[in-house]
Amino acid sequence: MKVTNVHTRRIHQPKEKVSKLFKTLATTNDLIWPYENWPAIKFLEGLNVGSKGGHGSIRYTIIEFNEDDYIKFQFSRPEGFMGTHEFKIEALNENQTEIRHEINIQTTFETSLLWIFVIRWLHDALIEDAFNKVENYFTEAKKKATYNFWVKLLREIYKRKPLQTKIA
Repeated sequence: MKVTNVHTRRIHQPKEKVSKLFKTLATTNDLIWPYENWPAIKFLEGLNVGSKGGHGSIRYTIIEFNEDDYIKFQFSRPEGFMGTHEFKIEALNENQTEIRHEINIQTTFETSLLWIFVIRWLHDALIEDAFNKVENYFTEAKKKATYNFWVKLLREIYKRKPLQTKIA
């Protein structure tokens, strides 16, 4: 199955300010990833092309990186996820920036079911939390996600059976 999943958010800040936040991804001072509520994103060799890492049981390798514009990852796990995902930062004008996360994968039958019933729901909630974190960095009024029943149920199941967090 071909899967394309896109999230965008308009941030009312210049691209230079938003790019500074993205440089903290997977660091001890991560201002992007919602590690407060989700498994942290980690890379063996930092934010560099070729560095392997991931979050929870999802694994990938950085295949392209321009610290001011985008970072692109190639999936390695789960098996059956063949493709990429990426974060992009684009100036819309002097004071507005669009942040974007896009998945483009081909899945096997088994991983199609995993995507449809589990991963997509958790992924969408995680990315919206990350985008809230970026937006909240710049605003007084803080956005907070409310999860639907299915996301709450899946999160509860994974609390009882923790996701793999070792990077290999």
